[in-house]
Amino acid sequence: MKITHIGGPTAAFELGGLTFLIDPAFDEPREYQLPGRVMRKLTGPAVPFAELGRVDVALVSHDQHKDNLDDAGRELLPSIPTVLSTPDAATRIPGVRGLANWESIELPRPDGGVLTVTGVPALHGPEGAEAVLGVVTGFVLQGDGLPTVYVSGDNANVGLVKEIADRFAPIDVAVLFAGAARTTLLDGANLTLTSTDAVEAARLLAPATIIPVHTEGWTHFSEGPDTFVAAFEAAGLADRVTLLQHGVTATLK
Repeated sequence: MKITHIGGPTAAFELGGLTFLIDPAFDEPREYQLPGRVMRKLTGPAVPFAELGRVDVALVSHDQHKDNLDDAGRELLPSIPTVLSTPDAATRIPGVRGLANWESIELPRPDGGVLTVTGVPALHGPEGAEAVLGVVTGFVLQGDGLPTVYVSGDNANVGLVKEIADRFAPIDVAVLFAGAARTTLLDGANLTLTSTDAVEAARLLAPATIIPVHTEGWTHFSEGPDTFVAAFEAAGLADRVTLLQHGVTATLK
């Protein structure tokens, strides 16, 4: 599996001969004026979309927030053959295939095999957050001869990670959205995993290699990659983390 971190939650990876793009956000740094608040993007994409080459599948955890699907990302969706997201997103964006929790879709692989993508639960904040922030999804990818990959989406609930780990164990690679995102919408509650929560999630997901994303590039991310790594070092789990350098493709073995 090869993976490239583009910035924020956005990453591209190759699995089973297919190229996947997580949460396309390709705007340059800017402010987004939203009802009652401002979102600020601090850094642009490390790799322009045009340099990614062929993208077969977009995994969009949700379409409501600019850090997960921004203006440039939304514009490029029609160029991607398969776009998977929430059932709600499918009602708002033409061409999106919505996956309910535990619903799967089979994608043909170039080698004649099949890669299965399953939508899995995510909670974007404390209990009841859906009423304010909307429904979010994660994804699990599986295929014969391939590592099992979990993409958490904007999930802040470790209990849901346990459900996913129990159902799909063993998970080989976990792309965890962390950063302890906070806004005024929910009085500063954590909307994604804190670094401490990510350590607990990693224990549940053992022996998975942990790939942190969603820790930098926006002002509402309150914990950066250094905090994430420090938490894993303190827990004695530093060997489980692969911290990606922006724009540099890493091969996981």
